[in-house]
Amino acid sequence: MSILETRRLLWPDEGAAQDFAVSLARVPGLMNASIELHGSLGAGKTTLVRHLLRALGVPGRVKSPSYTVMEAYEVPSGPISHFDFYRFNEPREWEDAGFRDVFTQPGLKLSEWPEKAVGMLPPADLCIRIEALDDDSRQVELQAGTPLGLALLGALP
Repeated sequence: MSILETRRLLWPDEGAAQDFAVSLARVPGLMNASIELHGSLGAGKTTLVRHLLRALGVPGRVKSPSYTVMEAYEVPSGPISHFDFYRFNEPREWEDAGFRDVFTQPGLKLSEWPEKAVGMLPPADLCIRIEALDDDSRQVELQAGTPLGLALLGALP
């Protein structure tokens, strides 16, 4: 991925992650973005996705796609696909599962553990790297990889 711009944040607590998700949900163009979430187990990737889905209006329980690999949602602004590739043993499983078709359709794509599908995923508009620190805080790096990613970064407070 070519990186067009990078921004670093510190989330002192989960409330800061939720505030970020609410801000991101308001950004024009988000519903056509592909966002990769990177970080170790327990870093907060799924927590961030849950906050974002809630901010986008997803009702009911938001499940982690750890076992199903993909959870699909529909909100008035469009479709959302949440992927978790953690259980993939090789990148070809992505294509075998038929996800190429999903990524060519309109809608927001959120991918956890994208490195497990390396070489198969289209370029991400935005990469979010989350690192858990010793306390409850998180070091976050946002990387824009496309013009849409730049627009997303530019619209965030």
